[in-house]
Amino acid sequence: MSDLKLAIVLGSTRPGRNGAAVADWVLTRAKERTGADYELVDLLDHPLPHLDEPIPASAGKYAGEHTKAWAATIARFDGFVFVTPEYNHSTSAVLKNAIDYLYREWNNKAAAFVSYGSLGGARAIEHLRAICSELQLAHVRQQLSFSLVNDFRNHTTFTPAPAHDQAATILFDQLESWAGALKTVRN
Repeated sequence: MSDLKLAIVLGSTRPGRNGAAVADWVLTRAKERTGADYELVDLLDHPLPHLDEPIPASAGKYAGEHTKAWAATIARFDGFVFVTPEYNHSTSAVLKNAIDYLYREWNNKAAAFVSYGSLGGARAIEHLRAICSELQLAHVRQQLSFSLVNDFRNHTTFTPAPAHDQAATILFDQLESWAGALKTVRN
């Protein structure tokens, strides 16, 4: 068992969401690896109201119990795989809200991105890269993008092409390498 802890953050809470199947696919492949322990963090299990903290997250003075619980969850991890839909050329509001709640819990950790949407969710990833940079969350180059046309039957049943397996391996290799290196910065 590795001492490297990585979270797969499911960034959609929409009823009938496609993200659950995508996150399960990512988790299944991650669990085959020995370089890190992966855990699913589903935002549906962490209901956060629209950002309601009176002090900016960078001050680290969280008032709400929901914020303190969310901070404790995220603090346990060395890195993250964000699974995001693309809504209106960006990531989901619920994922952006969850990210905005915290600051130091993201710092000097690694991130990777898995997206899905009509254009594979590439624009959602580009927005997340900018957000992560501001939070001192290093993001790896490799990403996975699933097309609603090519990787979902009838836009609902997840049927990814086998070529995504190799891309996932590269994503995990990069994430584990960066997360391990950044762990030394935090210790």
